[in-house]
Order: sequence, then C-alpha cells, then structure tokens
Amino acid sequence: MKFLLVFDFDHTIIDENSDTWIVKCAPERKLPNGLRNSYQPGHWTEYMGRVFVYLGDNGVKEDEMKRTMTTIPFTAGMIDLLGFIGENKELFDCIIVSDSNTVFIDWILKAGDFHKVFDEVFTNPAAFSSTGYLTVQHYHAHHCAKCPKNLCKRKVLKEFLDKQLERGVSYTQIVYIGDGGNDLCPVMFLKKNDIAMPRQGYTLEKRISQLAQSLSPVQCSVLVWSSAIDIMSYLKLLIKE
Repeated sequence: MKFLLVFDFDHTIIDENSDTWIVKCAPERKLPNGLRNSYQPGHWTEYMGRVFVYLGDNGVKEDEMKRTMTTIPFTAGMIDLLGFIGENKELFDCIIVSDSNTVFIDWILKAGDFHKVFDEVFTNPAAFSSTGYLTVQHYHAHHCAKCPKNLCKRKVLKEFLDKQLERGVSYTQIVYIGDGGNDLCPVMFLKKNDIAMPRQGYTLEKRISQLAQSLSPVQCSVLVWSSAIDIMSYLKLLIKE
C-alpha cells in the first residue's frame, strides 16, 4: 500500500510565487515597465529569462538571490505537513511538478531541510552561467493545447507513473495538491479513486467548480484546503484505513 503525493510549488508549498519574489533583488525592488509588459501568455519562461538578464546586468549575484529566495514563507501548516510526510516515507512517494525552476526550488527546500521528503522534482532546468547570470530552459516539449509551452504537468505525471510501473511500483491512490490553472490538466488525468486537493480561493478550485457546473466534473474526488494541516488530517485518515 503506497500513496503518491504530487505537489505544485508556488502558492502551494510556499505562500508566494518564487518568480515574482526574485524581483525584490532588482533596483528599487521593481522591474522597468517595458520589461514588465513584455510577458506574453504561455511564454512565462522566456519572460523570466529576460528578468534574469536584467538582474545580471544590474550586478545581482547568486548569493544575493539565494538570500532573498530563502526568506519566502512556507504556506500555513506546510512545515508540519512536510515533517509528517518525512516521518512516513515508507507509505508516501512524493514529487514536485512546478513551473518554477531547479535553482529556486533547491535553495528553498534545502533551507527548510525538506529536500529529503521529495523523491523527484520536475521543473524548468536553471543554472548560473560562467558570467554569473541565471539562465532557465523549458522543462520539455509537448503537444497539449491547454498548457503553457514549456510544461504540461499531465505529461510529466503520466511519464512518472509509467516509469514507476516498469519498476513494479503502483499506487493505491494519487493525491494531487496545487493551486493554479496549469494544475487542471493533470487533475483531469486522475481516476475515480484519486483525490485532487485545490487550494481554497485559487484558480484551480474555481476551474474545478466551473467544470462541475457545466456538468463535466473531474473523475477524482475533490477536497479543498486552506492550511496544509487540512492536507495532513486527510493523509492521517488515509493511513489509518
């Protein structure tokens, strides 16, 4: 009996968006209008690439970025939840699927000492260049019309499950914890026995309830959370059964 926990990162594990938080490093803690207005829907990764160039051009170095990123607060109850999962790793496999990047997630998980809780992190690859600029790439290519160009979370989840099956690992239930519009695609992939846990008041919850109103509800069960303690309560019930 093993459960798979799938976490989004921004506004789920942390209570902010890591990509917009980095702007605190910019001169006067803001971006010039031209740069801010250059974002095009579906092309967030390219936009962030330009933000990182701007930060690099203004002499923002890796250590300053790291210091800033590790001040992001975890979501209410999340430290307790991740501690609980860490204590019960024999029952839970745990992955992150996020549109952030490897550098930010690695810094934040290590600062909280939570990197051991997660078996794998699927996110946009990032690295510092020889000149000290942070660069970010697309996670993968895909053909899903619903998702941003750089990442279809359903594809990531499906490929992970296929790989696990080849290793002889199958899951009693998948629990998907997220908040954003790009979490809807993987939630629609979940089966009847699985559970989606959208964060209260965020886009994912609204999209799921719109689907229910238009009589095309998701297959899985839905349980809304506002504090990660709500998630922990559910997981405790799950392992009691």
